[in-house]
Amino acid sequence: MFRRKLTALDYHNPSGFDCKDETEFRNFIVWLEDQKIRHYKIEDRGNLRNIHSSEWPKFFEKYVQDVSCPFNAQDRQETVDWLLGLAVRFEYGDNVDKYKNCKPEAASNNTEKPSDPLINLDSNNPDFKAGVMALANLLQIQRHDDYLVMLKAIRILIQERLTPEAIAKASQAKEGLPVSLDKHVLGFDTGDATLNEAARILRLLHVEELRELQTRINEAIVAVQAIIADPRTDHRLGKVGR
Repeated sequence: MFRRKLTALDYHNPSGFDCKDETEFRNFIVWLEDQKIRHYKIEDRGNLRNIHSSEWPKFFEKYVQDVSCPFNAQDRQETVDWLLGLAVRFEYGDNVDKYKNCKPEAASNNTEKPSDPLINLDSNNPDFKAGVMALANLLQIQRHDDYLVMLKAIRILIQERLTPEAIAKASQAKEGLPVSLDKHVLGFDTGDATLNEAARILRLLHVEELRELQTRINEAIVAVQAIIADPRTDHRLGKVGR
């Protein structure tokens, strides 16, 4: 998952790095801060370097907050990936002349335009990852190691529920009264008015689906009760029932 970024940063073991190994993870964080990120002054890195301390997790959590990481320290994979992205940005900024003339790998001979617009997104950008994670949490979409996969899931959900075609299809199935979104309290704030409105719409659609499901359940119960309440007598068996 981290091999390409670790290789770009000249980490000594990019293929074998295991962030679940506590000792290796702590040593890696120290190396990343000392060699690449350098957010703290040298004299302020003592707590982070004391990897054998029982309070190291607390120091690491503070470090994550100090570098403005959008993830919690407990979300280890996401945090490591974000820190690596930050380190890559700093590495490029320190060596602009070295990297500005680098040519991308040779593209394939196929000149057709890609059918998927997501292919041109920079999935390693920390801001991109933070935005995708915020949307996934808002829409309650399961996390995935590949942020493009999560973004595709978000796109599918929006296309199926919020596009004009999807709304028109839903309206054809059952017409309802106009709803004022401003009158419905969301219960939380995403910090973005557009996202707030989308969340209100999704919540209303979900409530409508629950009502439709309850109606079908009630119909099924009524049908079963009609069968049970009208038994047939079978004289050959000497008992009442089917």
